[in-house]
Amino acid sequence: MSERSFEQRVALVTGAGSGIGFAAAQRFAEEGALVALVDQNAEAGQDAASAIRASGGVCEFYHADLGVEQEIIQALNKVVNKFGHVDHLVNNAGTVLVKGIEECSADEWDRVLNVNLRSIFLMTKYSLPSLRISLHATIVNLGSVSSFTAQADTPAYVASKGGALMLSKALALDLARYGIRVNCVCPGITDTPMFRYHVNATADPEHTLRKRIDRVPLARALAPREVADTILYLSSEQSSGITGTSVVVDAGYTAASEWTRNPD
Repeated sequence: MSERSFEQRVALVTGAGSGIGFAAAQRFAEEGALVALVDQNAEAGQDAASAIRASGGVCEFYHADLGVEQEIIQALNKVVNKFGHVDHLVNNAGTVLVKGIEECSADEWDRVLNVNLRSIFLMTKYSLPSLRISLHATIVNLGSVSSFTAQADTPAYVASKGGALMLSKALALDLARYGIRVNCVCPGITDTPMFRYHVNATADPEHTLRKRIDRVPLARALAPREVADTILYLSSEQSSGITGTSVVVDAGYTAASEWTRNPD
């Protein structure tokens, strides 16, 4: 990718306070984009914005709960008032719930689906007036390896990530008439705060982490920046012919139906 290839373009990244979202915001800023960070964690969002500015990037932080429609609208209005438009939308905000179907309440189910799936619908819906006038418009949604295969005790999360993939395909068809490309990035085990929360919710986090990594052919968790590089690629001119598809970044995790490095 050429240096500063996103010069003066506006990138909006949700869930940008930490993990993959923060890494994506950093990469856009490094390539010259003006970056709008949206997150429900005000402290993390402000810290992320300060870190990007300290590295010479141009960015602003906007607080919003991505599970609440009115807060999404308000944040988008502020972004457009500040930057004038949006060229690249990254729907990264996500949450996880480690509970089986019998323990999961309806409110908890709705919360996961609202943040992980409904927010993609709402962010896209209300960003469209701006994206339609861009000459470089792209949308990248964050799915997961759970968009393709399930995991135990996370039915709400798995349902939301399966929906994120199929919504991406549907939006790619509907928005092609405007020249807007829509794709889905599906990470595997990535060392983020959300992954750590998931692991720490188990009875033996150290054992859980070891067993999860043993199932990864490259024998490691991904760094958020590795996923962010894929997001940047799908937002760039280098992927100009790509829309309506998914890119799996999982260190080989889904390559086999059965795999373990250190079988018991």
